[in-house]
Formats: sequence, structure tokens, C-alpha cells
Amino acid sequence: MPSPDPYTPLTLPDRRDLTDGDGLAEVRGYRDLMRKRHSIRDYSDRPVPEEIITTAIEAAGTAPSGANQQPWFFAAISDPALKMKIRSAAEAEEEKFYAGRAGDAWLAALEPIGTRAEKPHLTQAPWLIVIFAQRYGLAPNGTRQKHYYVPESVGIATGMLITALHKAGLYCLTHTPNPMGFLNAALTRPDNEKPMMILAVGHAAEDATVPAAAKVKKPLDEIMALYQASEDWKED
Repeated sequence: MPSPDPYTPLTLPDRRDLTDGDGLAEVRGYRDLMRKRHSIRDYSDRPVPEEIITTAIEAAGTAPSGANQQPWFFAAISDPALKMKIRSAAEAEEEKFYAGRAGDAWLAALEPIGTRAEKPHLTQAPWLIVIFAQRYGLAPNGTRQKHYYVPESVGIATGMLITALHKAGLYCLTHTPNPMGFLNAALTRPDNEKPMMILAVGHAAEDATVPAAAKVKKPLDEIMALYQASEDWKED
């Protein structure tokens, strides 16, 4: 983990100063790109170069984090035997989920998405990326070091990873079998790391589909509110 050096201010590096017009054009372009992001379950057998995966993870590693502790670890898996091992363990948990662990309301909510216990995408996709959250750090002498805002930090990094993969023309599917402790054993990860998500990553099959329900997004006025200066907000 990063060393706890004394605070040393640096002149802001890599400054970007855009005009308002250029900034708006950039963010509109980004919005339009992300509108084309889709989660899929049907992958082609087209291979994905390792460098694309590692570069996307490098991008995720630049995410902000609580106290700059960077409490994440990414396991990128292309080995077919290991992917099959993960799929078998994940499906065993999913069968319990769909057999009653989830409850009727949860299953009803999932019905428009079309999910089921079988997860062929876990072996079909050329890559799986397992995202771990480091619940605490370990000093070289083995002592624990507290981490702060771990779920928030890992969530930000995961979003940046998904965006980077989409930017590379790849598709991914978030998968969160519960519990996920089998991933520590399968990947020989330490006890301080908690598996948070599996991303299946690759190119879309020619006959790939997405649920119609997934295309329904909340309109802007349902996901934001503007709080701007007005006469009503001024102090008496």
C-alpha cells in the first residue's frame, strides 16, 4: 500500500483548462458514448489481447480512494480451466439463490432481465476480472492497517474499469454470486480481500441480445435536482 509520507504539496500536474464550449462538447461526447454501453451474456470467441485488459485495470487504478489507500485488487483470468472452476462454484450458489434464498420479490424484480442459475458467460467470455476489496492493509511486518471508505473507493474504481473496457470496444457483465468466498480459495487471495464482483469481459457475439427492460433509463428529472442561488435562498 502507499507509504504514509508527510504531506507534500505539488503544483497541480496534468492541468486541463477547457473553454465552456469545449467542456460541454467533451461531456456530451462522453454521455453519448456511455449511452451505447450494454451488459451482455452472449460473447464471441474472438480473443482479447492481454494488454487491453491490463491497460483498463491501470485506468481503474487511478481512481480516488479514502486516504489514497487504493484498497482494491483485480484478478484477470483467461485460463479456461480456472474459468470453469469459478463458473461451477458460482452456479452452485446461484442454484440456491433461485431455489428460495432470494425470495419472491427479488425474483420478480429480476424476471424482466431474464437471469437464471446457469452462467455460461463465465466460461464463454475470454476474460473474467474478479474485483476484490481490501478490508484492511498489511504492513511488511504483517500488522494490520485500517482502510477507510473501502466500498466507496472500490465502487469508483469499478465504474472506471467498466468505462475503460467500454472505451476499448468491449462488453462486460457484472456478476455477484452470494456468497463469493469461493473466489478467495480459487484464486489464492488473502483473508483481508473480500470479493465484490466478477466481470465477464469480451466481444459481443453476432447474435447477442439485451433485455428490453435494460434500455429503460430514468429521465434526468428523476435522477437529479438543481440547487442554484435564488432570492429564496438568501438570508434575511
